[in-house]
Amino acid sequence: MSLLVVHVHVHVKPEHVAAFEAATLANARASLQEPGIARFDVVRQADDPTRFVLVEVYRHATAPAAHKETAHYATWRDTVAPMMASPRRSEKYGNVFPADAEW
Repeated sequence: MSLLVVHVHVHVKPEHVAAFEAATLANARASLQEPGIARFDVVRQADDPTRFVLVEVYRHATAPAAHKETAHYATWRDTVAPMMASPRRSEKYGNVFPADAEW
C-alpha cells in the first residue's frame, strides 16, 4: 500500500489563532516521533490566518489509529476543540510522488 496522506482542514476562531498554533506545533513535534508517521506539516492559509491545514503522512494503514491513541493527540484534541470556528474535516489521499521510499 502507498503512504496515506491526510489533509486536515481547520478553521479557528480569530481570538484563538495563537493558542491553536502553539498546541498544534506541540502535537506535530511529538507526532514526528511516532514510527508510523513520515511527515506532519502545519500550514496556514496565506489570505486567512484562521484557516490551517495539517498534512499528515502515515507509513501504513494502522498508523492513524495508533496516532489517535497517543497522549499528545488526546491533549491536542481536547485543547483545541473549543477553539474551532467549525468542525475540522479531513481528506485522505494515496501517495503518488515522490516514491514512498523517498519520504
